[in-house]
Amino acid sequence: MIEGIRIIPLKKQVDDRGFVMEILRCDDPHFLTFGQVYISTCQPSPDGAVVKAWHKHAVQWDNFCVIKGKAKIGLYDDREGSPTRGRSESVVMGEENPCLLQIPPGVWHGQMALGFEPSYLLNVPSEPYNRDKPDEQRAPVDAFPFEWKVRSR
Repeated sequence: MIEGIRIIPLKKQVDDRGFVMEILRCDDPHFLTFGQVYISTCQPSPDGAVVKAWHKHAVQWDNFCVIKGKAKIGLYDDREGSPTRGRSESVVMGEENPCLLQIPPGVWHGQMALGFEPSYLLNVPSEPYNRDKPDEQRAPVDAFPFEWKVRSR
């Protein structure tokens, strides 16, 4: 696992009316701070995967939870001094695998929807978005060694 990445399994409390799933609480041991909450969707395409990648933050932690659909989250570590520098990996998350993915500052990340429906990614970043000076660096989709496709096994 890339240094600093945390995957916290989430539990649904299910009954005959539906379910409740807590994603992040201020009294969780992994809670850092609160900046804002937003949802980002990723559309599937009949022509192939639609990929939203790459970006990273200098200060901000991201707290991802795919609340509808399924997504492949790509991660790449190029941080100076990191014991996992040069490593890439993916996390598949969504309705079938409910979890909270915490991404530390400096780790490149992106997403693609899996399947035939859009994925809905809820993010609770540690910092609010600064429109005048965004804490974001971007790179092209092919910037790092990562496979943005589904492999048949």
